[in-house]
Amino acid sequence: MLPLTGLGAIGVLASACSPLGVLNGLAPDRLTARDLPYGNGPRRTLDVYVPANGPKAAPVVVFFYGGSWNSGSKADYRFVGGALAASGFVTIIPDYRVYPEVRFPDFLDDCAAAFAWAGANAGRFGGGTRLVLMGHSAGAYNAAMLALDPTYLARAAAPRPAAMLGLAGPYDFLPLVDPELKIIFGQPPTPPDTQPINHVDGRNPPMLLLAGDADTTVLPRNTTRLAARVAASGGQVESRIYPGIDHKEIVGAIGVPFRFLAPTLMDSARFIAAHASVPSRAA
Repeated sequence: MLPLTGLGAIGVLASACSPLGVLNGLAPDRLTARDLPYGNGPRRTLDVYVPANGPKAAPVVVFFYGGSWNSGSKADYRFVGGALAASGFVTIIPDYRVYPEVRFPDFLDDCAAAFAWAGANAGRFGGGTRLVLMGHSAGAYNAAMLALDPTYLARAAAPRPAAMLGLAGPYDFLPLVDPELKIIFGQPPTPPDTQPINHVDGRNPPMLLLAGDADTTVLPRNTTRLAARVAASGGQVESRIYPGIDHKEIVGAIGVPFRFLAPTLMDSARFIAAHASVPSRAA
């Protein structure tokens, strides 16, 4: 669930139904295909959202949700798929296996397999060949690892991403304190290669890293440190820290009626269009 707490002006809405229910209830209905398999098992399926009267060869976004690598459901993020599709992007939201079924790096292999599926099949839904990795929280970690460590996408025979977009991602979070995370990522000492920041080499696709300065779940220093490391290595990166925004609000602001909280959707759509749209030909 996505309990967007402390939102003040929307308290009346939240008292009637959950903020997640509000987000999904008001989302554009652009869900076109549900539960398509990209691998074996119930957690290796994905949903596809398609723009209405979208452009040919539309940018393709593969969005990974968060949930501490132990929970989450693509069905809860219909508001993300609908909003991105309404912005002109074919959007694919996969489920992926989580703990205790799997540990690092199995969920990354699932995400890479879903991205490979998108590369091979997005054209059926009007998508082009330029694909963007996107995620929130643990999903932003997954997207960053695929963007920074070529091992996973290569193993899945997936295309190179045109760009990567992370919302409130944990990119540099050692040492681990949480007992369950220690199991997920390996008992101490946790290998440094589990950290996205340790795979920076300046050859990454363009990255946009967004976070809120009121986030106490994944501290915004994860975003600022990764952005600084990428920039220092010569890689292409943008970052923005939203004032007064917490861990859940940054993704909730993608949907109606919470877009007043932060320009998450506007900044994301601008970045995706800039890096994944098919260049127009000169007359």
